[in-house]
Amino acid sequence: AGEDDPAAATAAPQTDPPDTAAPGTDAAPPATTADGSVPATTQAAPVTTLAPLAQFPGCPTDALDAADGPVDVLFWHGMTNELESELIALTDEYNAGQDQVRIELQNQTSYGSTIDKFINASQSSRPDLVQLPEYSLQQFAESGTVVPIAACLESSGHDTSQFLPRALSAYTYEGIQWSMPFNVSDPVLYYNRKVFVAAGLDPDDPPVSLEELRAASQQIVDTGAASFGIVIDSGPDSGGGWFIEQWFGRAGAPYADNGNGRLAPATEVLFDSATGVELMTFVQDMIDDGLAVSVGDNPDGSQSLLKMVDPESPGAMTIGTSAALGTVIQVLGSGTFAGLTPEDIGVGPMPGPSDVPGAQVGGASLWIVADKGDAVTAAAWDYITHLTSAQSQSSWAAGTGYVPVRVDALDLDPIATTYAEDPRFRVPYDQLQVRADDVTANAPVLGPQREVRVITARAVAAIIGGADVQTTLTAAVADANAAIAAYNSLN
Repeated sequence: AGEDDPAAATAAPQTDPPDTAAPGTDAAPPATTADGSVPATTQAAPVTTLAPLAQFPGCPTDALDAADGPVDVLFWHGMTNELESELIALTDEYNAGQDQVRIELQNQTSYGSTIDKFINASQSSRPDLVQLPEYSLQQFAESGTVVPIAACLESSGHDTSQFLPRALSAYTYEGIQWSMPFNVSDPVLYYNRKVFVAAGLDPDDPPVSLEELRAASQQIVDTGAASFGIVIDSGPDSGGGWFIEQWFGRAGAPYADNGNGRLAPATEVLFDSATGVELMTFVQDMIDDGLAVSVGDNPDGSQSLLKMVDPESPGAMTIGTSAALGTVIQVLGSGTFAGLTPEDIGVGPMPGPSDVPGAQVGGASLWIVADKGDAVTAAAWDYITHLTSAQSQSSWAAGTGYVPVRVDALDLDPIATTYAEDPRFRVPYDQLQVRADDVTANAPVLGPQREVRVITARAVAAIIGGADVQTTLTAAVADANAAIAAYNSLN
């Protein structure tokens, strides 16, 4: 399953949730990258290089009190299936609990369709609030169509001390907090515990490093416990794009210049470096040696999980968004796949080029649309404070598998009980607690990031098919840099 675009991650029988470090602890960043070099960028946090906040649309959060009657807010989102049900429940609770604001939900079916519809809409036909994925950060921060959440935080004095620093910093661009994190996810390893037992592996100790992943896969194949060790794909929002960015972060290596595009706009990507060549050579070797199998671009995010239950040639493991866990458990609990129960699926940190677990923030955040009037802006902000309250985040995380964006949510039921009774749900949360002091721990920010992921996905597919790794990556970097240059020239 790919990055938690619900069009993929919640697609029927299997998609759109957890790690193992203690909350609040920061493991030291690795001293070297995957290729043995010293990381090029280790600044502690983005610095402010944009003009003062006052140059952007304001957020008069007290305007709601002066409104005549209830204020209507149209919210475009991309949640589907169980995720949509949970969002509806939180929204119904909000609408019933006060009489100043009425929220209307409008499902746009996916992140991509939400972005496209928003860009092509006139200002008057755009929503008042919109849910957008992490890869759209620079594009929308520079669009002139949104109110920076920093303005709302300043106006209201809202306390963010209980928010996960990584969740907030994921949506900070050039020193400004542009949106509010809501549904946070990261990639995790899904694995068949029964296969691990049959192969003589410890089902409570899944592989964390790439070396461990290869060794486990070799043992699984050699013992005949499964046909393949791991199922991979080449989708832009999974194995062909998002996971590559994750691996660079795990290696402590910059994916793009200028602090992964967070200290200043990125001008080039760096994935044809020695780190990139080493990572993609690992993938190609796993395929060539019969230890991994690819399901292609995995468009709805389900094929990689389905391959784990293939009756003829199954894989024992796959990497997917943590936001899939709730759906995976639900589907297996329905008895759809004979012989495999929810308890048979293990969840571990995403394996990567380090033996220290860690991941970058995925998922989406909440953006307030500009020029909708002070009362509407204030109303949208009030609803955001409900969705990101400790209790709402506890309920949301337990019902979906998303990571709570607040530390204090972990003390409240239902997520407190869920984490205690089913540690699988906690894996993605813990995975975000490491390396928070390194800019490579945050995902790269690129203006045309959607386009760049499509370019990298084509390269990954070619490499899986046997193409020369260095040549393919170098060509892909040239294409990506051309896209970045074109974007930067217009912004």
